[in-house]
Amino acid sequence: MRNYHACKKRTPWLEAFYAVLPLCLSYIPVGLACGMLLQKAGFNIFLTALLSMLVFSGGAQFLVVSMLSVHASFVSTILMVFFLELRYALLGSSLSQFFKKEKRSFIALFSQSMNDENYAVNYLKYSTDPEWNRKKALYVNWFSMASWTGSTILGTIFGSVIHVDTELVHFALTAMFIFMFMMQMNNGLLLITGLLSGGLAIIFMLMFKNTFGLILATLLASFVGYLIERFRKTSNTKNDGPNHYDLTGEEVHHE
Repeated sequence: MRNYHACKKRTPWLEAFYAVLPLCLSYIPVGLACGMLLQKAGFNIFLTALLSMLVFSGGAQFLVVSMLSVHASFVSTILMVFFLELRYALLGSSLSQFFKKEKRSFIALFSQSMNDENYAVNYLKYSTDPEWNRKKALYVNWFSMASWTGSTILGTIFGSVIHVDTELVHFALTAMFIFMFMMQMNNGLLLITGLLSGGLAIIFMLMFKNTFGLILATLLASFVGYLIERFRKTSNTKNDGPNHYDLTGEEVHHE
């Protein structure tokens, strides 16, 4: 009981720190690697820090490195990052139920420092801890961003004194995105959309000789996936009648 009350008496920033500490530690090796790759792509510590705070997303920063390594245009890089980060609209909408009474200025500040991992921490805390509040949630975001930014800055410093073969950039990034794709194998629609996107990307890159082909492939594949999902939901709605069948084939009537 003494430990429980001591935990409750912690200041908000300390309670948030304990909640997010495992996440902050996990950022260190990935952030170091990202910082080293950014340094090889031409970033100094100031640009690395700015990118890490403005685009607080490991996937997006690795994507920036990948796009720069193939000499993609600034517009293509921005658009690819934009489409990659669209998922935050869905993550933010699921957290919005906890911020209904907050001002827009706070929501904007919170959203700027939200990413996949600290979203998971805050959502879990809001769902299980009645004492969790906006201040603690914001501290979670800031602690995680500080850990990531510090790690990428250190990686950039190490990258200037440690030789890293730039060919490893292509291998590491390709392996990472293949892994991310394989994690979606349990979802048939995402699998189809991903394969279609990859096929279209190859075709459009050969046609346009430009990274614009990647953007066009992403848009078309996403639109096809949306149409398939929409058609499937419509079909399920039409087939959903008053009578249903159990696993043995027996007709079940609902009164």
